[in-house]
Amino acid sequence: MPTVDEPRRAAHDILTAVREQDAYVNLTLPRLLRERRLTGRDAAFTTELTHGTLRRQGTYDAVLDSLSAHPLDPRVRDVLRLGTHQLLAMRTSPHAAVGTSVDLVRDVVGARPTGLVNAILRKVAARGLDQWVDAVAPDRTADLPGHLAVRHSHPRWVVEAMADAVGADWGETEAVLAADNEAPQVTLVARPGRSEVSELVATGARAGRWSPYAATMSGGDPGSISAVRDGRAGVQDEGSQLVALALAAAPLDGPDVRWLDPCAGPGGKAALLGALATRRGAHLLAGERLPHRAALVRQAVGDTATVMVADGTRPPWAADAFDRVLVDAPCTGLGALRRRPEARWRRQPEDLPGLVALQQDLLGRALDSCRPGGVVAYVTCSPHLAETRGVIAAVTVARTDVVVEDARPLLPGVPDLSDGPYVQLWPHRHGTDAMFLALLRRR
Repeated sequence: MPTVDEPRRAAHDILTAVREQDAYVNLTLPRLLRERRLTGRDAAFTTELTHGTLRRQGTYDAVLDSLSAHPLDPRVRDVLRLGTHQLLAMRTSPHAAVGTSVDLVRDVVGARPTGLVNAILRKVAARGLDQWVDAVAPDRTADLPGHLAVRHSHPRWVVEAMADAVGADWGETEAVLAADNEAPQVTLVARPGRSEVSELVATGARAGRWSPYAATMSGGDPGSISAVRDGRAGVQDEGSQLVALALAAAPLDGPDVRWLDPCAGPGGKAALLGALATRRGAHLLAGERLPHRAALVRQAVGDTATVMVADGTRPPWAADAFDRVLVDAPCTGLGALRRRPEARWRRQPEDLPGLVALQQDLLGRALDSCRPGGVVAYVTCSPHLAETRGVIAAVTVARTDVVVEDARPLLPGVPDLSDGPYVQLWPHRHGTDAMFLALLRRR
């Protein structure tokens, strides 16, 4: 019997874990590469096959459904998705893509569906990606959101949310969707006082575009860099760095010694803020509700912050006590679909009401924790208007002790931030996650 090569088997196993266990690819993939000792070209092939298949899943499903007369077994569909990605987006020969897919489905399901997989993938190979999209997507003129959903492989509700966020500019909406399907570079952060960008550049990385602490890698394993292994540097999107730096740069009236991150897990922004606070003689308190995530925060911040298991909606710390507060609120994650491709299929519109209620609660408690004259940065990795401007409007309308300030001057040199007073970063404009930032000051 033919054997299945390990890179394709690993990619299939990750897709299965995502479907059956709600696994996170950014956690599962590195672990599987280590466990199965996949390095170099094999690791790169597995990564592209996994991420690319998940990004393009919506498009591929539309193609596969058009070719199948009956509903597909989810296990068979996973194999077909992997084969389709190899045929339509990778430089895999049709013979290899079809043959290895047949071997894979025989191994994970059995002999019965091998003929089906062979027949469908041979039909897929007869056309290119653009031809298939033209064949299976709704007409662009009659149903533009539906067409873009298939062409760029996003759920329709996400397409419509992105259009709302960019002001119903469909040309820019399409640019956002296309950027979500581009594999991002790995971005590193040199934590102030613990590492320098020059140290990262010396390993082959390049200095970042916007953050003075950022460096980017075109490939390779970040864990191979000693500064990352030691915790003096970390992996962190440049947008995440920028919103933390904006909070640290906001002018204050009065003392500047107590900083707070009430929902700090897994610790990337807390590590950067803690390092900045330490250099200024200030101190960061990082709270995290879940003990295992609090452990990740402790690992990230080292001795630059105090970490406690605490619920930001029921804070154990005193009110009016902190000079700077970061609210990095749990959200849909629609701003990080480049790096977390499975999130677009995991999240549903029904998730929004609960998340928005939590975001409003966290922001309200954070404002109570901030002293008069202090500042609060509200941050989400989502451009969805309900999670951004909607949260700010709902919280501030009921308070007379808060003013929303223009956050754009806190990021000098970064263009096209938004119409203000908020900051909205975008992958197609800035090469970052679509981070949102609002700056609020207690009167």
